[in-house]
Amino acid sequence: MKQRCIAYLLWTCSLLSLANPARGQRIDMSLNGTWLVEDTVSADRIPQTFQHSVSLPGLANLAKPPFQNVDQFDSREAISNRVRSGVLPVSAWTSLEDAVGVSRQERNYFWYQKSFKVPAKKQVAILKINKAQFGTAVWLNGRKIGDHLGCFTAAYFNLTDALDWQGENRLLVRIGAHPGVLSKGVPAGTDFEKNKWTPGIYDNVSLLLADNPVIETLQVAPRVEPSEIVVQTKIKNYSNTASTFELTHHVKTWKYQQEVSRAPGQRLELQPGEERTWTQTIPIPKAELWSPENPFLYTLETSTGGDSVATRFGMRELRFDTSTRRAYLNGKVYFLRGSNITLHRFFEDPKCGALPWTEKWVRKLLIEIPKQMNWNTFRFCIGPVPDQWLDVADEAGLLIQNEFFVWTGHPLWAGKYSRHWDAEEMIRQYKEWVRDNWNHPSVVIWDANNETLDDLFADKIIPSVRPLDLSNRPWENSYNGPFGPEDPVEDHPYLFIGTALGAGKPFQMTDLEGMQGFESSPVRPPNGHAMINNEYGWLWLNRDGTPTKLTAGLYAKLLGPNATAEERFALNAYLLAGLTEFWRAYRNYAGLLHFVYLTASYPGVYTSDHFRDVEALDLEPHFADYVREAFKPLGVYINFWQPTLEAGSNRRLFVMLVNDDHMTVEGKLVLSLETEENAEIARHELPFAIPGLGQQTYKFDLLVPDKPEKCLLKATAYPEGKEGRSPTVSRRKVTITQKSH
Repeated sequence: MKQRCIAYLLWTCSLLSLANPARGQRIDMSLNGTWLVEDTVSADRIPQTFQHSVSLPGLANLAKPPFQNVDQFDSREAISNRVRSGVLPVSAWTSLEDAVGVSRQERNYFWYQKSFKVPAKKQVAILKINKAQFGTAVWLNGRKIGDHLGCFTAAYFNLTDALDWQGENRLLVRIGAHPGVLSKGVPAGTDFEKNKWTPGIYDNVSLLLADNPVIETLQVAPRVEPSEIVVQTKIKNYSNTASTFELTHHVKTWKYQQEVSRAPGQRLELQPGEERTWTQTIPIPKAELWSPENPFLYTLETSTGGDSVATRFGMRELRFDTSTRRAYLNGKVYFLRGSNITLHRFFEDPKCGALPWTEKWVRKLLIEIPKQMNWNTFRFCIGPVPDQWLDVADEAGLLIQNEFFVWTGHPLWAGKYSRHWDAEEMIRQYKEWVRDNWNHPSVVIWDANNETLDDLFADKIIPSVRPLDLSNRPWENSYNGPFGPEDPVEDHPYLFIGTALGAGKPFQMTDLEGMQGFESSPVRPPNGHAMINNEYGWLWLNRDGTPTKLTAGLYAKLLGPNATAEERFALNAYLLAGLTEFWRAYRNYAGLLHFVYLTASYPGVYTSDHFRDVEALDLEPHFADYVREAFKPLGVYINFWQPTLEAGSNRRLFVMLVNDDHMTVEGKLVLSLETEENAEIARHELPFAIPGLGQQTYKFDLLVPDKPEKCLLKATAYPEGKEGRSPTVSRRKVTITQKSH
């Protein structure tokens, strides 16, 4: 009987604690899930009835029943592309005047509605909408709360005075149905190759309930040396009376919640309505560093006595050095290898659906496959991702080049079509963007824009925003050149562009034999900074093996008009792997990121990715085979691209090895010729030793067999003493021809 009474008391206490959370414990109440949604033309006419529903986070094209023409909008960039290519007359551009584009749908706004009750009464209630496009306005219980123009940053709305703490609350969120509802100077995304612009609340929605004083923002900046963090806490007192409180910080390991450090409590005071920022330094003795090889995470637990926040972070620093033109992770040279993700283009993919918000799918995309492909870095290109993606990247150990959604081009080709921005609004949104992402250890580079030449970024935006980031991450500024003395510069050496578009001298892979791994760019200012090759190839194929809009001419020239999808896939992988090997072999780049790992694929698309089945995340087999080899830490490159070898001839060949690891790699390097039946008809081998981060070239004198036939020339590096390290192979398709007489 006594045991039952104790159990009953414990059960009663637990119910009371849920109904009345202790002061100082923030309630983070998710509002994700099913919402009602309706559309209107007017910004002021709230729908009287709601006949559609949609799950959040997500896009409006997932509503049930579906809305017609929900994502039909032609941006000024897309129209300019069509005018330049002759698809549209010049009048299509001139008629735009100052408009950001042309809507092809009979609506301007979507209205989202949800009813909810709060679990407990607190002094302050803040609505957080992580990301929504295009523009956001909020009403609660019939009262207008506020507006937010940002399409790529979190919006915060104070609901305290309008909230019914006891009963049902009716929340309304209005977003633009297309970019045209925003003025020309407000960033809503610029992309010359994006055809559909789908609105939606595409990140989490939550209600933050707390008592005063409230933690507004918190930034954790790691200092690898001398093993400490700098913590900046912005706190606000929303009450009408002064607040005296104690600010505390506790550092724990994320997985096991073991306390490793704490800051002495500070007795502080805020006047009514006052907001202040405090900065503290907290030592973390013998901190375990975060890296792709060991993504170790900590949690900082912060409390004011009225509010509490748990912030995850990693001890890491990434910088670039102009004198060596290298990236340094935690004080050591580190080579970036990876690809690009253009999520906002994937939004227009017919199979996108709810995949970007499906955790199992995201984890396979960002953890399982990158490890298989030997990638440690991604550029999130022209458009942000939901916060969940960065959480996964933190846990995966991915290095992220985080790019704001601006691509206006270079005057050499964009000319009068370039967009002009409202400088103050851009600065405001870039500040929010930095604020939203500054605690993610995966975010290591701020990328201000893509292929853009505009002095606004170097003159106003970056100088205004950079000081906010206490980690002082590097900034990449596209065609504008480097902003800071150690900042990196991007390079996009699309060697096949002339061949594909019929402009200039056609490129052939044999040209690589006389190149030194780098080409000057006619659009990028000359510089001596570290460079990231974060776009190359120009070899895109749709998932069904058909060429994209930009590569139809290329494959017709390389394979002829009657090539099969299988032949195009095989060539795509072969050439892309060869280019990857080439760029790595000469060590001119601090990072190499191929374009593109995930994007849209449908008839008429400009670029495409390498998935055979994007829903199952099943890579195209040729790509997985060849490109996986090209990105291995121990890289191999045969500097030979001739299509034939003469039977009975002697040929000197050079094989280049690179070692991205810090330890010396030794082993056996084998050069061989194999027939189509995998029979080895020639073989030479020699020992190799590549120092950490080193490169070495080896020569082979090959005696070509007398028999003419199609062969595969292979250079295979077999490392010794490396558990789990598989051989790396470079392959060339070659035909042995009869002796010339």
